[in-house]
Amino acid sequence: MKIIKSTLKMLLRTVLGIIAFLGIFLFSAFLLSVWAVQKEPGTPGDVAIYILTNGDHTDVVMPVKNAVFDWSKEMSYSNTLGRDTTGRYVAVGWGDKGFYLNTPTWSQLKFSTAFKAAFALSTSAIHATFYPAMQESNNCKKIMISHAQYKRLVAFIDNSFKRDSTGKVINIKTNANYGKNDAFYDAQRRYNLFYTCNTWANNALKACGQKACVWTPFDRGIFYHYR
Repeated sequence: MKIIKSTLKMLLRTVLGIIAFLGIFLFSAFLLSVWAVQKEPGTPGDVAIYILTNGDHTDVVMPVKNAVFDWSKEMSYSNTLGRDTTGRYVAVGWGDKGFYLNTPTWSQLKFSTAFKAAFALSTSAIHATFYPAMQESNNCKKIMISHAQYKRLVAFIDNSFKRDSTGKVINIKTNANYGKNDAFYDAQRRYNLFYTCNTWANNALKACGQKACVWTPFDRGIFYHYR
């Protein structure tokens, strides 16, 4: 009986500990998402970028090519299935490699994939999608930034790629593409509960001096400030 009681007490403490952790995590996420880092004042609007969400995950969208940078030299159109060179914008997102490549829909999410992602046990990837045009909506917000700010955004995203011995980004050869105009690349860092795909996108906004959350693991935190 003593062993059973001891086991039950340990189990109860574990469950209560998990509940307490989740409560603190969610409260912190709410509080720090609402708390804003303000936009840099007095800067010209030279370049149009966008933030784009599918309801869970935030991408940062940039012109494929302008006077500052040509992304097609890093992420070639030829890495996509369609090889369509008419895309004028590229949406870039960072995330857990297992999620990207092995979880086409939430219904196909495996416990092992979620566990590895939550506790930084897997590697990360960058997902890039080319678009011919962007249309503003509740899920797609336009942000005008200066050339100097765009250079900082380019540097942040460029530094998120993992590179081979020659300095080139590493295209992931896979059949897990979402469509004909996207591709995957190996990335730096590891996904975890405290550094998610949306944390990365929020940090991208901070890097180029735009309004952002102090911290957020969710896309809703980012878009709260762009309603």
